[in-house]
Amino acid sequence: MRAAITGWGTALPDQRLTNADLEQRVDTTDQWIVERTGIRERRIARPGETTASLAVEAGAAAIKHAGLTPDAIDLLIVATATAEQLIPHTGAFVGDGLGVRCGSFDLNAGCAGFVYELVVGSSLLTAGNLDHVLVVGSETLSRVTDPDDRGTCILFGDGAAAMVLSASADEGPGLVAWDLGCDGSAAALLEVPAGGSRLPTSAETVANGDHYLKMAGQEVFRRAVRIVVESATATLARAGATVDDVTWFAPHQANVRIIEAAATRLGIPMERTLVNIDRYGNTSAASIPLVLAEAADDDRLRRGDLVLLSGFGAGLTWGSALVRWGRA
Repeated sequence: MRAAITGWGTALPDQRLTNADLEQRVDTTDQWIVERTGIRERRIARPGETTASLAVEAGAAAIKHAGLTPDAIDLLIVATATAEQLIPHTGAFVGDGLGVRCGSFDLNAGCAGFVYELVVGSSLLTAGNLDHVLVVGSETLSRVTDPDDRGTCILFGDGAAAMVLSASADEGPGLVAWDLGCDGSAAALLEVPAGGSRLPTSAETVANGDHYLKMAGQEVFRRAVRIVVESATATLARAGATVDDVTWFAPHQANVRIIEAAATRLGIPMERTLVNIDRYGNTSAASIPLVLAEAADDDRLRRGDLVLLSGFGAGLTWGSALVRWGRA
């Protein structure tokens, strides 16, 4: 048995932060941002919009799109690096908002979060003989980004996307193969230092800006391309497939230059690569399901297509998956 994607939904804040807006805030230009990242605007959550509220909106849309009701969901997984609060887990708020009473938990694998929850959700569905698992990637990265740090404030945006995984016949649509990994020795390259048990919140951590995201951008860029290529290649090998079998490449939307470099090294043309970073920026765990949902809604994704997903982020954590597209 496989777990097929049978429904999807998205949630994006209405508020846009354009490059022109950023020109008024920090020392940067639209041309500089576009040339180096490919980003033109990103969505920013307004007061009252949270990681959980976006997840509820996206999850409800996915359940409806799958032709289900909330009581049909057997398990809920929320991938996020920007939790609603430390305790309880974000899934508690999302489940309550959706009206589900099934088991739920959060998964934090940074920008690889959606691939991780796709693998975990599919595995639990098949091993536990479940019917439907709801996986959600939701982020409000604007809440942990320093608005005066031009190295990070140009990159990140807010949003959510959800997908329903349903039982599918063996050899039918669904997850075909995957590869997951993490190099914890590089954890300091992308982190929010304070707020956990290592460096609890204090007046000093707040004054120092230790609750903002810190990133060694050039080193992350350098490692990201290599990681994506190696992980995607390993996934294809496990599936007994080649890049010629791949219909679409759906990478994490971190930087268009990373996407182009990885696609080139894999031998996948940009015409077969899904990209929407220009409109949303880096939405971490929400980025891959967002780009998939858009491609599905405009009929670029067709039943039987082989879709290669690859994400990388804080940890440094990575994950790739090969999915046969189509409803169960």
